[in-house]
Amino acid sequence: VQLQASGGGLVQAGGSLRLSCAAKGSFFGIRLMGWHRQTPSNQRELVAEITNGGEPNYADSAKGRFTISRDNAKNMVYLQMNNLQPEDTGVYYCTADVMATPWEEHEHRGQGTLVTVSS
Repeated sequence: VQLQASGGGLVQAGGSLRLSCAAKGSFFGIRLMGWHRQTPSNQRELVAEITNGGEPNYADSAKGRFTISRDNAKNMVYLQMNNLQPEDTGVYYCTADVMATPWEEHEHRGQGTLVTVSS
């Protein structure tokens, strides 16, 4: 399974970016998809995640500014980020809990996309 992320870049504070991630490969299904980030201080933290039923979960820092969504038919997850702030800077990784079979699940992580927010 490969997770291909795109959409990072450089933006000024208050701006917006949309991240996309596609899961490619052969598998039974994907239970949970989400985004984690690694900050410049090397902290790794959850940003947002969403179940295959569409139920989202956000880090407190993302609530009210970011929206996660997914397209189960296309095995894609999106992260709309509005009102970006310098503290949102980091490498954003797409993650997915992929079911190889109904009884076997593994976590996968994509290659990361850099988001830089200037003040």
